[in-house]
Amino acid sequence: MFTDRTDAGRRLADLLEERGVEADIVLAIPRGGLPVGHAVAERLGVPLDIVSARKLGSPANPELAIGSVASDGSVWLNESLIAQLDVADSYIDAEIEREHEAARRKVERYRGTRPPLDVGGKTVLVVDDGVATGATTIACIRQVQDADAERVVLAVPVAPPDTVERLRDEADEVICVETPPYFGAVGQFYDSFGQVSDDEARSYLTEE
Repeated sequence: MFTDRTDAGRRLADLLEERGVEADIVLAIPRGGLPVGHAVAERLGVPLDIVSARKLGSPANPELAIGSVASDGSVWLNESLIAQLDVADSYIDAEIEREHEAARRKVERYRGTRPPLDVGGKTVLVVDDGVATGATTIACIRQVQDADAERVVLAVPVAPPDTVERLRDEADEVICVETPPYFGAVGQFYDSFGQVSDDEARSYLTEE
């Protein structure tokens, strides 16, 4: 479907222009979202920065997200799943503290000493290379909303239809190039989906 993340970013930018979506800032979710976000920001002629979140794994299965936390401490919890799994409050509090610190360190690693862009009163595009469950994406969207952005648009190359519908309850608008009904993982829709290195991730930001 997509050659690589840069190709996905260009095709996403095509769709944004086609839909008449304008933005003041692009915030990419590192690391995979940075090549996509860079292509979008370059096309739209707006600055690029990052927004980061970490999922909160369940006690029995760390890969199963019971929520997420952003680098500023914004939290989303899947209350129905937490109740179903009977997860203790003490476990959730500890996970939030640990993953909040991890998300904060990630932002520092890529942004360095550069201050974050001010999103107050602005239209912000939150961009990733794709979305599966949307758990960490929700925390990222909420962080931008908590920073007083006027409008938050989620823009991604690929996501399953049910996730897109769920994220429409969080963002002001969701733009997605492809919404395949049979969805296993984001990487299956890319010919090249290698891990983005820390150096490569930083390079997209230092260009700005």
